[in-house]
Amino acid sequence: MKIGKTKREDAPMPKDDRLIYLVFTAQQKLRTYLKNVFSEDGVTITPAQSGILFLLKRKNGQTMSELSQVLTLDNSTLTGLVDRLERAGFVKRNASTADRRASHVFITDKGGGEIERARAVINRVNEQIKADFTESEVEAFKKILKSFFVKFGANA
Repeated sequence: MKIGKTKREDAPMPKDDRLIYLVFTAQQKLRTYLKNVFSEDGVTITPAQSGILFLLKRKNGQTMSELSQVLTLDNSTLTGLVDRLERAGFVKRNASTADRRASHVFITDKGGGEIERARAVINRVNEQIKADFTESEVEAFKKILKSFFVKFGANA
């Protein structure tokens, strides 16, 4: 009888290449965490709604189509998000004078205040993400994430 390690014990651990699972799970955990921190800090918008307000803060009066394209959201999802922002008084919509089918979305003063509260939370969570990593590790991580936009055709 041979004493020692069995063949199974000698085999290397299998490599975990479940990248899609890891990306999706990380995204969901981050979204849930951010939503909870928003709530704890009195931010009443959702992370998805904050994306709309950030875009409008940068360039006010964008059309629904422009917002949909940049955020890579389908029209019905974006419409629901903008509807809720409008009901809360964070944005207003005006029909386009050039195209009756289009409407332009404008951030209100109330929306501007809300996005600044959200920005403070997002900045803090960004710092938490970077904690315990070197600057070069963070840059490598950003490079990987940005490569998704090129590889899979999403807008950055």
